[in-house]
Amino acid sequence: MTNRETELKALMLAGLDGDASSHRALLDGLSGLLRGYYKPRLARIGKGPTEAEDLVQEAVLAIHFKRHTFDPGEPLTPWVHAIARYKLIDFLRRTHASLADVPLEAADEVTAQDDNVSAESTFDLKRLTQRLPEKMRCSIQAVKLDGQSVAEAATRCGISESGVKMNIHRGLKTLANLIAREART
Repeated sequence: MTNRETELKALMLAGLDGDASSHRALLDGLSGLLRGYYKPRLARIGKGPTEAEDLVQEAVLAIHFKRHTFDPGEPLTPWVHAIARYKLIDFLRRTHASLADVPLEAADEVTAQDDNVSAESTFDLKRLTQRLPEKMRCSIQAVKLDGQSVAEAATRCGISESGVKMNIHRGLKTLANLIAREART
C-alpha cells in the first residue's frame, strides 16, 4: 500500500467515524487525485479543464454520498477510481463523445491499460458477489475464481456436486442481471 493510499484511507475512516475535518481533508485530497485522472483523458478527446472540473465535482459528491458503501477492509483508491470511471462513462454518454472523436495518433493513449482497472474490476466483482446467497457465492468463488473442480467446490461449500453446478448457473445469471441493472443506472 502506498503512502498516499494509507493517508487517504485513514482520512476516510476518520471521516466515517464522524471527524468532519478529516472528511473535508479527504475530499480535498481526492479532488487533486481526480483532476489527475480526468484532465489527460478528457484532453485526448478534445475536452478542456472545465469539463474535467465538472467531473471532479460530480465524483467528489458521489464519494461523499456513497461513503457508507466503502468497505474499510478494502483499499480506498480502487473504490474511488471505480466511481471516477463510472462518472467518466456517464459524461461520455451524456455528451455523446466517443473514441471516434479521438485523433488517430492519440488512440493508443486513450485505449492504453489503466493501472487501476484490475483493482477496480476485482472490487466490482467482490461487491456484486456479496449480493449473492452464501452457497452460490462459495460455488462461483471456488470453481470460477479459484479454479477448483466441482467435486472440490462441493466439499468446500458443503453441498452436492449438482448443487455446485446449479449454484454456478443461477449465480452467473444473477450476476449478469445485476451488471445489466447497474449499467442502466
